[in-house]
Amino acid sequence: MHLIAPNADLRSASLKGADLSSADLSSADLSDASLKGASLSSADLKGASLSSADLKGASLSSADLSYASLKGASLSSASLSSAFLKGASLSSADLSDADLSSAFLSLADLSSADLSYADLSSADLSYADLSLADLSDADLSGADLSYAKNLNPEQVQSAKNWDKAKYENDFRAKLGLPPEPAK
Repeated sequence: MHLIAPNADLRSASLKGADLSSADLSSADLSDASLKGASLSSADLKGASLSSADLKGASLSSADLSYASLKGASLSSASLSSAFLKGASLSSADLSDADLSSAFLSLADLSSADLSYADLSSADLSYADLSLADLSDADLSGADLSYAKNLNPEQVQSAKNWDKAKYENDFRAKLGLPPEPAK
């Protein structure tokens, strides 16, 4: 049983290593909080503010972070596999070496985010804003980048397995890839 209520004000709180698995933290203010190594697996963080929070090495697998604000948050080496991040703001977030495999990032703002060495395999990045995002050595195998905004071929080609990701045909042509076979 978790004693943290939705809409809680936990700004600058120290919750290092805390077990908040399956907690309801929807709309909570966790700005600047220290959640390094915390377990937030399957937590409800819809609409929560985690701006500038320290989530290094935290487990957020299968967490619902839809429309959450993670601007400038440190999520390096965090596990976000199968996390739901629809419409989340991750601008300027550090997601280097994070596990985002099978994460749902459609409509997310990843502008200026550091995604270097991140595992984005099978992630849904459709319609996400990737303006100035660093994709160096990120794994894009099976990732859906259809209609991603502000994405350029140089960004994509700095990643690993970029040729195994899904793009709309116009962007595939810019990458020098053949059109997707008709289904």
